[in-house]
Amino acid sequence: MKRSIMALSCALALFPFAKVSAEQSQIDVYKTNSCGCCVAWMNHLDENGFETTGHDMFGGTLVRFKLDNGVPQRMVSCHMGLIDGYVIEGHVPAADISRLLEERPEAVGLAVPKMPLGSPGMDQGSRRDAYDVFLIYEDGSTEVFASYPGN
Repeated sequence: MKRSIMALSCALALFPFAKVSAEQSQIDVYKTNSCGCCVAWMNHLDENGFETTGHDMFGGTLVRFKLDNGVPQRMVSCHMGLIDGYVIEGHVPAADISRLLEERPEAVGLAVPKMPLGSPGMDQGSRRDAYDVFLIYEDGSTEVFASYPGN
């Protein structure tokens, strides 16, 4: 009995350091029905171990939904994902979402404002714009979470 309790205690102590579970890899994506880059971003996530489900919304309703979920207006892009309590706004790379889920900061989520060329879903040949991925805090402030160079 003591051995079982000790084993369980050790397992629970290691839980925060476990990899992202399959349940956490499910992401709901809110988008307009005419946006091809949103579908391309969803394909990027699917190819990187996430399971996406798309939800089409009208433009004005989608913007209100983003603002209501803590995305500051200056961080808005074309689509928004919800995953394990976090908001993912715009063309955020899958690797940054995985890092967010592993580190679990106290934040609203991540955002790539606008639609930079070369970000996932915005692939346009070899041209790449430099862009930052921002961590959004509850008070609306942001900080750079990751940076990607242009060419």
